[in-house]
Amino acid sequence: MVTTTPSGVRFEVQVAPRASREAVLGEHDGALKVALTAPPVDGAANAALVAFLAKRLGVAKRQVRIVQGTSSKRKVLEVDGLGPDAIAALVAP
Repeated sequence: MVTTTPSGVRFEVQVAPRASREAVLGEHDGALKVALTAPPVDGAANAALVAFLAKRLGVAKRQVRIVQGTSSKRKVLEVDGLGPDAIAALVAP
């Protein structure tokens, strides 16, 4: 699920847009499943995803990048300055 890069970590995210609340829903098919209230229109869900994960991980928004899948529900993200344990902590109860 999570791989280490020279600057941080890379992982897959499955987005569920137009949800009633924003939350990490756990792991789904090898990806982190995230519910977002934003609609998948004009990049709103992508911006909401970056802001939500930055806040949950305690990093600046500029450290979170969508590197693949900007127009798909399944995306690949990179986060600078973190290790795999930080991503695993998002899924932990």
